[in-house]
Amino acid sequence: MAGQSGKRRMRFQVRADPGSKVTVAGSFNGWDPTARPLSDKNGDGVFGAFLMLPPGRYEYKFVINGVWCVDPECAEWVTNDYGSLNSVLTMG
Repeated sequence: MAGQSGKRRMRFQVRADPGSKVTVAGSFNGWDPTARPLSDKNGDGVFGAFLMLPPGRYEYKFVINGVWCVDPECAEWVTNDYGSLNSVLTMG
């Protein structure tokens, strides 16, 4: 879905224990772990949010109850400066 300035609506989703505090942080928001909370609308442990992003390559992680986690559904990961992995999203 294309939007203003060529941005597309992207869904970020991850499973966590119901009642968890889940956010997504990445190169699209300055790696701010508080910038984009995810919600569990059905109370079933599936947390999600939509972000409007322009085409590009983004690295990101989920932050679940303060623990930084890669996206288990993402097929592409890269090593970061801390020796752990980041998930990678590439949008054309």
